[in-house]
Amino acid sequence: MSSFLDRYFQLEPVAATIAGEHRYDRTWPDLSATGDKTKLAFLDDVAKMVASFKGQGLSEQHQVDLATLDDVVQYARFQITELKALDSNPAAYTGVMGEGLDPLVNRTFQTPELRIGSLRGRLDGIPAIVEAAKARLQHPAKIYTQQAIQQNAGLIALVEVDLPKQHQELATAAKRAAAALHDFQTFLEKDLLARSDGDFRLGKDKFARKLAFELQDNLDADALAQRAREAIAQTQEEMVDTGKQIWSDDKMGRLPKLDTPAQKKAFVKQVLDHVAKDRPTNKTILADAKTWLDKATAFVKEKDLVRVPDEPVLVVEMPEYRRGFSVAYCDSSGPLEAKPETFYAISPTPKDWPRARVESFYREYNQAMLAELSIHEAMPGHYLQGMHNNQFPSKLRGVFNSGPFVEGWAVYGEWLMAEKGFGGSRVKLEREKMLLRAALNAVLDHDIHTGNLDEKAAIAMMKSEAFQEDGEAVGKWKRAQLSSAQLSTYFYGFSELLALRKSLEGQPGFSERAYHDKLLSFGSPGIKYIRQLMAPKP
Repeated sequence: MSSFLDRYFQLEPVAATIAGEHRYDRTWPDLSATGDKTKLAFLDDVAKMVASFKGQGLSEQHQVDLATLDDVVQYARFQITELKALDSNPAAYTGVMGEGLDPLVNRTFQTPELRIGSLRGRLDGIPAIVEAAKARLQHPAKIYTQQAIQQNAGLIALVEVDLPKQHQELATAAKRAAAALHDFQTFLEKDLLARSDGDFRLGKDKFARKLAFELQDNLDADALAQRAREAIAQTQEEMVDTGKQIWSDDKMGRLPKLDTPAQKKAFVKQVLDHVAKDRPTNKTILADAKTWLDKATAFVKEKDLVRVPDEPVLVVEMPEYRRGFSVAYCDSSGPLEAKPETFYAISPTPKDWPRARVESFYREYNQAMLAELSIHEAMPGHYLQGMHNNQFPSKLRGVFNSGPFVEGWAVYGEWLMAEKGFGGSRVKLEREKMLLRAALNAVLDHDIHTGNLDEKAAIAMMKSEAFQEDGEAVGKWKRAQLSSAQLSTYFYGFSELLALRKSLEGQPGFSERAYHDKLLSFGSPGIKYIRQLMAPKP
């Protein structure tokens, strides 16, 4: 497995940097058509190696590693030969550049001198990335080009202004890189945008195959969407009960009639509007997120829910060149990194947003929802799980972590904290709203990419069925266009992890702390593999 990772990191140096392997920090992946051919030849060699190991009496852990590697190879081939993002998505290029520069700018591994040398190397390589993009991109979807324009503007600001200001020794390399990025911006705005008439929808067949790869499971796409719809209906009923508790606690008067579905939805919306009155601002959101992180950490320790990592986690403002996809993210150092670091990044609203849109955003991300976001991204969500992941001996499984397991654990963490009473009924209500969002994400993912769900219908569904604010709904419509299959990982992963717990918690000697520590001790395997690993052994 180590020889595979060595060659993989040579071909994918940005992934190497993220994982904590720094031998290739000065280089970029070859994003030309020739680079695709080289990667396909490598994947063929790995597939042969995987086949040679099958049936050799491997241990259970090694069997899971081998099966994971097989999944990785098959998915990578599918991405190159059928999804063809480098031919159809300019944001694939801005995404790579952002991910390649970000750790060198914001992390503190190795020495400053080494990181500056690596930055110089990557800055020198940006013109080649731009040339590859201009040669390959033909007719992308308009939303992809718009996303690339936004992200590339952020890259220009980083390279042209921020880096030379912080490191004078990078001025020459930064100037050349900035010139290439300006050229790319002109290409995107004046050339590619006019011919961005491609379709962002995958279609039923391709979506089903991508979903199977993303979930590492052969679950039927229509069946998953149906499960999500059933969860939406159930959660809406649960929100009525939670809303009644808040109504009573806050002495909001006589309960309205709750005889019809419409009356129940209006009631839940009224309670959510009440909860949303307590909300952060652009000036306070980072400090408020830090406060919620501290509270959640203390709560997890007090309740002894799971081993809390000692590694540091910082709340930071999301860089401009990584905005436009999600409101927040967790960026943890990889399993090979000698110095562990985690950034819980959150994005205040853009400076050019009108007041009404800013207010809508913070009604959505009120204090109780910010608590939920902090649980999901940090404690006991992604940060905690990521640090557990990095302790697993198999670095292959740590590098190629399962999206459904990672996202499923974060949503499970929300459920767990609400079950234990963190934040009271207000946070519980927002947790239920987050579950509505996760389930509706799966429905949107399915209906957009296998059908013809349009923006108006999608936003209406998000607002009426999941009580989302205008700003959140508009942002999710954008994200659903930009991605496919990933939005399904939250609901699928959570529902499967919750089902796994319920199947095991009735056994003699079940301990919540021991269960969670064991669950997180296997790295981040696919859900079908974690079922196997957690199954009682004779």
